[in-house]
Amino acid sequence: MARARYKQLVDAFAADIRTGALAPGSRLPTHRELATREGLALVTASRVYAELEAMGLVSGETGRGTFVRESALPPGQGVDQQATAAGTLDLNFNYPALPGQAELLRAALRQLASAGDLEALLRYQPHAGRAHERATVARHLASRGLAVSAEHLLLVSGAQHGLATTVMALLKPGDVVAVDALSYPGFKVVADAHGLELQAITLTAEGPDLDALQALCRRRRVKAVYAMPTLHNPMGWVLDLAWRQRLVAIAREHGLLIIEDAAYAYLAEQPPAPLAALAPESTVYVSGFSKSVAAGLRVGFLVAPPAWVAPLERSIRATTWNTPGIMTTLVCGWLEDGTVGRLEQEKREDAQRRQALARERLAGLDYVGHANSYFLWLPLPEEVRADQVAMALLRENISVSTAAPFVSAAPVPHAIRLALGSVDLEHLGPALDKVRQVIARYAF
Repeated sequence: MARARYKQLVDAFAADIRTGALAPGSRLPTHRELATREGLALVTASRVYAELEAMGLVSGETGRGTFVRESALPPGQGVDQQATAAGTLDLNFNYPALPGQAELLRAALRQLASAGDLEALLRYQPHAGRAHERATVARHLASRGLAVSAEHLLLVSGAQHGLATTVMALLKPGDVVAVDALSYPGFKVVADAHGLELQAITLTAEGPDLDALQALCRRRRVKAVYAMPTLHNPMGWVLDLAWRQRLVAIAREHGLLIIEDAAYAYLAEQPPAPLAALAPESTVYVSGFSKSVAAGLRVGFLVAPPAWVAPLERSIRATTWNTPGIMTTLVCGWLEDGTVGRLEQEKREDAQRRQALARERLAGLDYVGHANSYFLWLPLPEEVRADQVAMALLRENISVSTAAPFVSAAPVPHAIRLALGSVDLEHLGPALDKVRQVIARYAF
């Protein structure tokens, strides 16, 4: 009988939510109130809500209660949900491009077509890339403060492939990896695919809490730490040298592999030394040209200690065999003639304009971001729910990301991440105005 009553309540709540009788954002009775009202044991009332949460109909939030979810919001609204409908302004996914980049590609392809050894690009390339192209990327890194040997640099098909290659080569299923409580969703996808256990490092207002990392390493056998010290995604932090030196000290004390993601590092002006320069013996440095040049150029690179080069090469062979020769030739040509350096500078200036516009249009709201960044983090007022804001903006043809894709451990904060690099400036200001208006609509 108790089971039948429990099932009846689940079905009744589910029907009310699906028909709209219980609107998204509605607060449900507390577990104790439900138990009293329906004459149930407290454990049975909790089971009702647990099943509704498993169905994706409600969310329980520590200290706040249980709320009806905005079920019309696409699952995983965030960087995993990058496809947007025609006419939708994309503040969800960053693919910054500058006017004239298509012409750059057209000119580069014409030049490539007239090259003497074009046939060589149709063949398999060495797994880690051709020696002269590895040397070109190494010189590019040296000009930005990371002196590396070309033999320790490997070409991959974008930074995401670099992360997957690193995990496949150097970690095993079940390994514990420390990761910031808010971090890049793409690494979470890689970790899940390879069976890693992610342990969240709590955050402070200034950055990831290294005391928490030290405590984690003392109670668990942590194998690696994933970090974005220069232009953290989604928080925009550029962490200072003292923070970096302490992370390196913890890594050395506990024998940690450091995976340094530098996808957005090009946007920071004169940042502190990368972790790979401070701890070259234990760091894999991962970056690429998707953000600094174009998303369609799937060319990235890894820098690793000598002992790890061979296993990384095997992982490249197992996944893509090699980075396509045509792509690497294009990118290396642009590195050598200064095109990449010019695009990086222009994108830093473009990001500064967009950040300034965002700060002007969102003045008074509590946001976190770097002055050179293509994104910002927008915590919502306590009474405002992120799923409602995201759904309301979708109805206004504006796509944003909730916090959910970035969270490494519960609870999920009510916040949105705004990507500023994919909408032209003419439409970005009005879109940000609409974000502000929707948040104000739900605040009380």
